[in-house]
Amino acid sequence: MLIRQDFYFHHLGANRPLHIRLPEGPGPFPVMYFFDGHNLFRDEDATYGKSWGLDEFCAGWNKQLIVVGMECAHEGNLRLSEYLPYRSPFGFLRGIEPLGENTMRALIYELKPWVDASFPTIPFRECTGIGGSSMGGLMAAYALVRYNRYISKAACVSPSVGPVSGQLWHEMNQTPLSPDTRAFFSWGTMEGYGGVENPLEEDRKSRLYRQNRITADKIKARGGAVKLFCQVGGRHCEADWEKQLPIFMPFLWQE
Repeated sequence: MLIRQDFYFHHLGANRPLHIRLPEGPGPFPVMYFFDGHNLFRDEDATYGKSWGLDEFCAGWNKQLIVVGMECAHEGNLRLSEYLPYRSPFGFLRGIEPLGENTMRALIYELKPWVDASFPTIPFRECTGIGGSSMGGLMAAYALVRYNRYISKAACVSPSVGPVSGQLWHEMNQTPLSPDTRAFFSWGTMEGYGGVENPLEEDRKSRLYRQNRITADKIKARGGAVKLFCQVGGRHCEADWEKQLPIFMPFLWQE
């Protein structure tokens, strides 16, 4: 069952529509939260007319879980702001106000309690995951580190780590993680090259690889499990991120 409803977040001072998928049966179920929730299930809701196809994936997967998508802001640069956890000193995020911590407080302290009270969930961190792509992928990585006491697994799909990598890595160096932490990091060989595909061997030397590798190594150094995935021919779009669902979902949920 797919549910779409409005939800007011006090930490953001704004309404953000929710896109929720409930499995069949009485539960209780684990929960996975996603950023950019409008891009998850229906093509007609997706920003660029193509969703992740997550409803179809879950229908054919043997793992039963609740998926909760939190829609982003759509006005001006507000999405960038609400999905930015640190102030960026350079790059395309320079000058954007970082409201990512407000977004996470809204998710953890407002949305999660409501979901746990409204649906048959297993509320513990071991049964709580988070995911996102691009800026949402950066937020998923940040959430896993800053809110590890609530979240045990994260899908960081094509994460926009670069402009704030220094701040993220510094926080990771200072923050203990539970050894059951699991994370997925991915990038595509056609991301960041103006649509020109790099051979896989060249991509291994690329900036995107290094950013994901360093971030992954910091989680592994604290006992967590990490999967790195380079999508050959992968672009920065929902159509290609959909192809990663059968890779990261079983890994995160340990199938």
